[in-house]
Amino acid sequence: MNSEQTEIEKERQNLLLFIWKKRKPLMTVTAIAVVGSLIMAMLLKPLFLSTAIVFPAATSSVSFSEQRNAKASSMDFGEEEQAEQLVQILQSSRIRDKVINQFGLMEHYDIDSTDDNKYFKLMKEYEGHISFTRTRYGSISIDVLDEKPELAAEIANKIVDLIDTVKNSMIAERTMPAFEINKRKRQLLDDDLKTILTQLDTLAEQGVISIEGRTNLYTAFVEAKSGVDRDFLKKQIDVNLKYGARFDGLEQMRDEKIVKLEKFLDSYEQAESDAYSNFTHKFIVERAVVADKKDRPKRLIIVLLATMGTFIFMVFLLLINERFKELKKQA
Repeated sequence: MNSEQTEIEKERQNLLLFIWKKRKPLMTVTAIAVVGSLIMAMLLKPLFLSTAIVFPAATSSVSFSEQRNAKASSMDFGEEEQAEQLVQILQSSRIRDKVINQFGLMEHYDIDSTDDNKYFKLMKEYEGHISFTRTRYGSISIDVLDEKPELAAEIANKIVDLIDTVKNSMIAERTMPAFEINKRKRQLLDDDLKTILTQLDTLAEQGVISIEGRTNLYTAFVEAKSGVDRDFLKKQIDVNLKYGARFDGLEQMRDEKIVKLEKFLDSYEQAESDAYSNFTHKFIVERAVVADKKDRPKRLIIVLLATMGTFIFMVFLLLINERFKELKKQA
């Protein structure tokens, strides 16, 4: 154990001695690296960060069901599933294209519109300047970096506003056809009911009455004293005998249609609400504000990393060169 420690100590001393012997080229190259990295860091354009924070909503519709889930309230914050869905929407081309077009990001990022790879470069710039991340609290952080602090804040807030626009558009693509189907179904039910009621009215004008009224009609005929009344009641009885069964069938159909229509109305109102309600799908915790201090580049860190990297690289390079010379002598 002691011999190993002695060997390690010896190697360390040899390394320090080697560095000391090569101090001049090491100092020269390191100094050049310091100057070069400093110049490069100064040439880098400063980027300002604006951040908006939103929480996803637990539900995106109003429920007309009596068995409404308490967790689906419009006042509830969304959980992990809703947060993941919101991140996917934020990363979608629907929002990306709107932001790129509204703010002219292709020109802003100095991308040549005639370049064959312009869209690839545009996507790389977009992803490098705009990002969406879930926080540990379940919210979504919308981060925008830009050379212009006002533009960074404007883009971040625009993305916040686009959440509802884009998601409502996506929902409408599915709910509008469903509502149109429900609308046609209700129209058919209304037309059927209207036809039945028209037929009932026609029979009623001819003197056809409900089954309960017919019993009274027979009683009145028996108790009638004048011939005129008996003739009138006889005609009424004959009409009811002829059309009474049809009248009863129409009444039953009417009642069934009314019950069916009442049950269908909940579904119809839900479909109508889903199709036409422009719901908000997020809670805005914090809107983006104009940054008054740059976020990057960190010039001191760039210089330190470049300096340390260059120094370590040169030590290894000189060690390899020295070893190569030794092997050459032994050969």
